[in-house]
Amino acid sequence: MAATAHHRRSWKGNTMGTTTLIAEPGIPTLEMTRDFDAPPALVFRAYTDPDLVARWMGPRRLRTEIVEWDLRHGGSWRYISHDPDGGRYAFRGVFHGTPSEDAMVQTWEFEGYPGSVQLQKARFEDLGGRTRVHASVTFFSLAERDGLVASGMEGGMNEGYARLDELLAELSQLSQP
Repeated sequence: MAATAHHRRSWKGNTMGTTTLIAEPGIPTLEMTRDFDAPPALVFRAYTDPDLVARWMGPRRLRTEIVEWDLRHGGSWRYISHDPDGGRYAFRGVFHGTPSEDAMVQTWEFEGYPGSVQLQKARFEDLGGRTRVHASVTFFSLAERDGLVASGMEGGMNEGYARLDELLAELSQLSQP
């Protein structure tokens, strides 16, 4: 993707549907939006409970292992995604502020590309029993942002969100009387 081009894509997911990804020209950010068929408290739980994060984070072919998860201001997190061939992809960061059902902020770093740290904010909008997640990712440079988009992150993001749809449906069923 050229840094001067406007990049906007939408993908249809399993249940609620569409993930929108926007990369504005000249601005080192990605904006993502996705609706989920679950209330904000449940979506927030899926974003913050390490056992649940491990069940939906990333593409289906990867198994996610949570190594560290300290969900408080200044707390660190780290997970490793394992592929079937023995490959390992580690990510880490720090939580900033106090995560809540309204929003959470964290840094994000792929250990395979050290020093390229992103700042991510997720907001959880109540749609009356459903939730719209607005995620904003800020990069140090356009080259880093465009490199991530070119790496195929869109497919992994979509698979992860589809897995999250499935997990939320399962959790919703379990909470029914």
